[in-house]
Amino acid sequence: MWTLNRYVIKDFLIVFCMAIGILTFAMLGARLGAVMEMLARGIPVKNFFLFIYYTMPQVLIYTIPWSILVATMVVFGRLSADSEITAMRACGVSLLQVVAPLLLFVIVMTFICLYLQVYAGPPMYRKARVLLRDTATTQPMTIFEPGQQIEFEGAVVYIDDKIGNDQLRGVQIFMFDDKLHLTQDIFAESAKLSVTEEAMLMHIKLNKCVIGSYASDGSKQTIFNDELEFSFDYGKAINENRVRVRAKFLPADQLLARTKIMRKRGASAQDLCELEVELNSRIALALSPIAFLLLGLPLAIRTSRRETSVGLFLSVILGGVFFLSIVVIESLTILPAIYPQYLIWLPNLVFQALGAALLYRVSQQ
Repeated sequence: MWTLNRYVIKDFLIVFCMAIGILTFAMLGARLGAVMEMLARGIPVKNFFLFIYYTMPQVLIYTIPWSILVATMVVFGRLSADSEITAMRACGVSLLQVVAPLLLFVIVMTFICLYLQVYAGPPMYRKARVLLRDTATTQPMTIFEPGQQIEFEGAVVYIDDKIGNDQLRGVQIFMFDDKLHLTQDIFAESAKLSVTEEAMLMHIKLNKCVIGSYASDGSKQTIFNDELEFSFDYGKAINENRVRVRAKFLPADQLLARTKIMRKRGASAQDLCELEVELNSRIALALSPIAFLLLGLPLAIRTSRRETSVGLFLSVILGGVFFLSIVVIESLTILPAIYPQYLIWLPNLVFQALGAALLYRVSQQ
């Protein structure tokens, strides 16, 4: 019996590792676009790998259960197609005996997903967002891209080119008032950037400037200046964002604490619903590996095709339907009257119930 279990487990783990590698790479690639662009602009390579490290738990939350589904569909589809499951039954080996070690593995993966969803994932994903923000502010050259506008406190900045680590060439700055009326346009042949991290100030020192000032009647006065310096306070916006961390970045204990506090303060039903949906969706996603195993196993046996593409196709469809259902229900927080915090469990219940029913029918054949 151990020889048979080792045979099945080996195939399952090989396909699982291949699937999780491919899916993780694909999902990381979708998130790395902005980072690759900033890497090309000159951010340290260390920050690039830190971003991958901080983002990995959030990606694994989806790729672990999906990889279990892929491995289940491919491995048991092949076993069924080669009549190996029929041979096992003929030798008195039940399907439960074959699946038992895999079920233990899936339970371990479920606990890992639960840990990532409840504790590790959200705070680390916030660190990834903060890393991008802080990189942009401590490495000012990464903010600027030739031909693209950058906005600072009522000013719009364009540049023609970047030179070295702190030099800009062909700088155009447009200054606006509170009513978005143009008050100044400044052109400088070159500029030098520096950052005061403690005060969270970005300094732009312009050289050989042409300054156009606009009066309220539309008249323009032009003056020339060899040097001109601006300082932009980026700390105000950052500190405002730090006052209240979004619910999706909080670990479960802090999320529960915020829910209790808001309930005592008499928060609206929609605000409470958003917090409860966030917590329930994390747990529902963490339990998805069990649902995928229960549904994938009988479907793989019933298809009985030699082509692994059939199992791959079904796993993509089933995984997509499951995760899309979670996303759709999460968007229903604007309708607290329909209790989306409980509806979020519907995909799990449907997959598990359907899988259990199909598994019973397969075991009776």
